[in-house]
Amino acid sequence: MLRGTGIPLTTSLTVTLTALVLGKAVVIADMLPMINRYPDKPLIYNVAWKTVIYVLVALTLHYLEHLFDYWRETGSIAAANREMLAKVVWAHFVAVQILLTAMVLLFCAWRELVRVVGREKVFQMFFGSPALRTENPTI
Repeated sequence: MLRGTGIPLTTSLTVTLTALVLGKAVVIADMLPMINRYPDKPLIYNVAWKTVIYVLVALTLHYLEHLFDYWRETGSIAAANREMLAKVVWAHFVAVQILLTAMVLLFCAWRELVRVVGREKVFQMFFGSPALRTENPTI
């Protein structure tokens, strides 16, 4: 798929590996008791709290990913950090974080909604017959 695009295979592998690590971080973070900090408040509290936690984890992973690339070149963490701070295209870095924040916010909102409404009811709302959905307008 990448032939002719100019994108090296290692970029796709790095993105895939980072996505898997972030996914694992979300699963592990969900096991922590502090993650569901506001169960009795409106959903926006948990959505905002979880979004902040997940975005901080993603920001850390994104930063470490770039740092690792420069560490391989320099051989020193301090030198890699200086090199990275000088050479990274910060507009791109921030743009990626903004997009990731938007996606994580949507993920958290949907996840909290499904937690409150129930998996079966959400499944029925999306994949059930329209006649069944109109019988119970209080969904």
